[in-house]
Amino acid sequence: MSRCPLIAGLLPVALAAMLAGIAGAQQPPSAPLPPDEDSPIKAAPRPTLRKDADQPPQSNAQQGGKSSSSDDALPPDEDASSAAATEKVAFNPVQSKKFVGVGDFYFKKGDFKAAAQRYRDATRYNDANSEAWLKLGEAEEKRESPKTARAAYDKYLQLAPKAKNAAEIKKRLEKLN
Repeated sequence: MSRCPLIAGLLPVALAAMLAGIAGAQQPPSAPLPPDEDSPIKAAPRPTLRKDADQPPQSNAQQGGKSSSSDDALPPDEDASSAAATEKVAFNPVQSKKFVGVGDFYFKKGDFKAAAQRYRDATRYNDANSEAWLKLGEAEEKRESPKTARAAYDKYLQLAPKAKNAAEIKKRLEKLN
């Protein structure tokens, strides 16, 4: 029976904490919610590359649509991520794999420009990602950019010279000449 006074003493504290949690849950969130993923207005998001590898890149739409003064200086068809394309990012194979997956999504939809950009982003996070180089070459070939496709295929063959599809890729390179 010595435990009963202890439990009886903790019960009001636990009840007060539970009520505070319920009251806090009824308050509206202080930060705005991110835009709807299925919104027809939203164009294909392009990641903004950040120097800290611990945080995944976010698109401008995910950042609340805020643009900095450096974004205003770029031509209308470019945004911060294309300017960041020249920046060196930290090695992050997990992020590279994610970009390949997003690129695959756009490739299947037929948006080869968006797919190529995601594969390019994947190669910046992991230059040794042969899958990203191969798929970048395929996307650029679909976009009818033979020079870029050739460079991507060459890099793929450097990384995976004994791949099962190496002979097929060499044939594609011959056609791109």
